[in-house]
Amino acid sequence: MRRRLLLFLVTIDFVLVCAFAYCWGGGLVQFLGQNLSLKFYNGVLNLYVPGVLGAQEEGIPNIYRDVTASMYPAIAQNEQRLWYESQEENLAYYENQAAEENEQAKQIIAENEKAVTEQPVQQESQNVDETPTQKESKKPEKKTETSGKKVSVNRKKLQDFDYLRQTFYQVDNTTTIGKNQLDVDKLMKPDLRIDQSVDGPQILIYHTHSQERYADSKDEKTGVVGVGDYLTELLEEEGFQVMHHKGEYDVGDRDHAYSKAAPSIQKIINDNPSIQVVIDLHRDGVGENTRLVTTQNGKKMAKIMFFNGLSRTTASGDIPYLKNPYISDNLAFSFQMQLAAAEYYPDFTRRIYLKGYRFNMHFCPKSMLVEVGAQTNTFEEAKNAMEPLADLFAKVLK
Repeated sequence: MRRRLLLFLVTIDFVLVCAFAYCWGGGLVQFLGQNLSLKFYNGVLNLYVPGVLGAQEEGIPNIYRDVTASMYPAIAQNEQRLWYESQEENLAYYENQAAEENEQAKQIIAENEKAVTEQPVQQESQNVDETPTQKESKKPEKKTETSGKKVSVNRKKLQDFDYLRQTFYQVDNTTTIGKNQLDVDKLMKPDLRIDQSVDGPQILIYHTHSQERYADSKDEKTGVVGVGDYLTELLEEEGFQVMHHKGEYDVGDRDHAYSKAAPSIQKIINDNPSIQVVIDLHRDGVGENTRLVTTQNGKKMAKIMFFNGLSRTTASGDIPYLKNPYISDNLAFSFQMQLAAAEYYPDFTRRIYLKGYRFNMHFCPKSMLVEVGAQTNTFEEAKNAMEPLADLFAKVLK
């Protein structure tokens, strides 16, 4: 009886084990098989098309895209280039923080006052009173030349990288810059004087965004192109030979204006080897409640801002297809202009804006992008700003 009972219990245990294996074993084998298959699948993809692994959670269309990009890198680079171009065209909108700048400017001025030694300001011999009715009837009289510096910036203070960066620069979150590039000795070292004895245009002024207008603009002549006309006139009075190119590159398609402008500007420079300075004149875009206005020599005028592209993004580092061999020269040019403005025309300029991408500043060492006021300024304010700007160009380039 004991043997029969033991055999009965063993038989029941065997049946239960078989039942358990039948119910759960199939699922376990299926799970192990799927896991091994997934590892094999990922291993093959990682070996042949690694770009797919990063896109598996993005959906089927993006996987197809990334498979193509992995097999054909040229397609991926072109897609990335187009993305960067679309990003760099947002120049009119990158300064939505400008409303905060008015408050920041007060702090910057306070910092500058600690870093400068006030010098007596000699009275100008010219009378700064102007009659508004004479503005349109005759050529405006230039009243921006000063007989001396209003302040003298402490050069030792500029050796401090943090002070230099915070006082003179605003760095966009698309890019980064370090002590190697923002070294005051390197920024001041280049001699930026140009050769005025050459025959032909020495300065080129153009507008990537020629359609930019001001609060009261009626046509091209009262927009950024009209501001360029006045700057051309003032620089010629300073003894420079100037070419003002009025090509339109943002009509109907602002998003690719830089790409469209590049071949034309390059051809102009190739055809005119006497050109030593290239100026891309813009008008900024800010919040509607922001007014970028200063008073210089009794005139209300728009504040200006110098701009540099570093061809480097925070996310990806240096951009290989947007190379600029003249970044150091560009930075020296804008800094020496900014420093001269701080000493001769305090509160005339905003901080130098640094952003990723290139912005066509690779044509020559002395390339500059200048933002003249914003859409909330009047044309007269923008035009008046050209008088101190022309004087600053003369001080640095002569």
